[in-house]
Amino acid sequence: MSSTSTAESTTTHPAWDALTTAFQEATLIGSAAGVLHWDQETKMPPEGIEPRGMQLAVLARLAHEKLTCEETGNLIAECEGIAELVDDEASDTAVTIRRIRHDYDRATCIPGELVGEEAMLASQSQHHWAEARRDADFLQFEPWLTKVVDLLRRKAECFGWADDGEPWDALAEDYEPGCTAAWVESVFTPLRTRLQDLLHRVMGSSTPPSNAFNELVLPVDRQEAFVRDVASSIGFDFRRGRLDVSTHPFCSGFHPKDVRITTRFHENNVNDALGSTMHECGHAIYEQGLCQDHAGLPLGRAVSLGIHESQSRLWENQVGRSRQFWQWCFPKLGEYFGDAAGSLDLDAVYGGANIVRPDFIRVEADEATYNMHIMIRFEIERALLKGDLEVCDVPAVWAEKYRDYLGIEVPNDAKGCLQDIHWSMVSMGYFPTYTLGNLYSAQFFDAAKREIPGLEDGFARGEFEPLRVWLNENIHQQGCRYLPPKLCEVVTGAPLCSDFLLDYLEGKYSEIYGL
Repeated sequence: MSSTSTAESTTTHPAWDALTTAFQEATLIGSAAGVLHWDQETKMPPEGIEPRGMQLAVLARLAHEKLTCEETGNLIAECEGIAELVDDEASDTAVTIRRIRHDYDRATCIPGELVGEEAMLASQSQHHWAEARRDADFLQFEPWLTKVVDLLRRKAECFGWADDGEPWDALAEDYEPGCTAAWVESVFTPLRTRLQDLLHRVMGSSTPPSNAFNELVLPVDRQEAFVRDVASSIGFDFRRGRLDVSTHPFCSGFHPKDVRITTRFHENNVNDALGSTMHECGHAIYEQGLCQDHAGLPLGRAVSLGIHESQSRLWENQVGRSRQFWQWCFPKLGEYFGDAAGSLDLDAVYGGANIVRPDFIRVEADEATYNMHIMIRFEIERALLKGDLEVCDVPAVWAEKYRDYLGIEVPNDAKGCLQDIHWSMVSMGYFPTYTLGNLYSAQFFDAAKREIPGLEDGFARGEFEPLRVWLNENIHQQGCRYLPPKLCEVVTGAPLCSDFLLDYLEGKYSEIYGL
């Protein structure tokens, strides 16, 4: 698929030039705040939390004012009236103006004071979440989550929602345009049924793979060297990015030339470090692949978190958990860990990378159970925003849902409702994008296999560039040209469908578990 854009680099309308400059400046302020967020999670001294919150609040307010000022609104309206800019709806200028209008209309719903309050709360709340998680004590975080829920309810009311909708819908628009709680529920309910059937059959297998790979005790410094090698091999450009360590792995993209990821390490779980790194590399490859000519503008940014997540999950799962990947990667275990990995063969490592085991931690979950974690979080935050669930009751409801959906007993708050950073970031409406990403990733990968002969066989030889280039051309370079459902149809020839993911999972686990 190629871009349908026209060449607007020669556009000289004063209103267009002024509008794009103003929008890019607002984006630059936001990216500066992003650097401070990254620093807070990786390098900042603990006592810096209060001044950092003040810094972030000021930057958030400045970016908001830049985007929502009267002059910006007038420039948008003027550009919307210039036929040369908007008559061709598929042109770069028309797409850019539509997306800026969308962002402007959203931003003008929110008072500047609330923007600053949100930024400061996010900075402080993340700090207290990290401490509460360390101590496995929800009571430490409860007052902060109460503040988060209150602020998000106020924010949702500023946006408003459809008569048949709910507060969750108003917040989800910032992450996955057009997504509603009712639609998510309609997708999740049948998906859960088929996944639970697969999980039941897998857990009943008489020939499960060995878990020895996940029990190896390996030096963290060698693990870091190993995952850096893999990250570089699959396409993460260290000249334009860096890899650090944080409590919760994440990716921050400030510009295609400055993309930063983090991972984490455990001595007895190299597979977690590898999966987390490949996952964040998927996000980073997307950010590094965005169109630099449109940096700071809608055509130079990712279209949604669901599409973003499709890229991370594709590299983590369809690539990183494939037999062909491990045919290439298996010798590297000996290279980096010597005799410590010498007792394992390829089948043991491949099987260990695809172990299905219901557990508590979302980011460590296997592909068969991962989406259950997302469903639980979605149901809880939806109830919190509607007022159907009190913050103090979150740990108990969390434990009940893990018992019902995955058949396990949550041992403590750190492995329960405190494991994710997202709510402390003042973010709700976010979690379903992970499952949407899984659905998109399977469908995109199916299309890539059809268009690139021998794609998977190439992984066994360390040939990952064909896939990276295909994703770059078909998804990354499109920016916000298409909304997610349309992008899926343009890239794959079909609307989003769960059959691609379920067929992929059932096929792989039938082989591994002898179903």
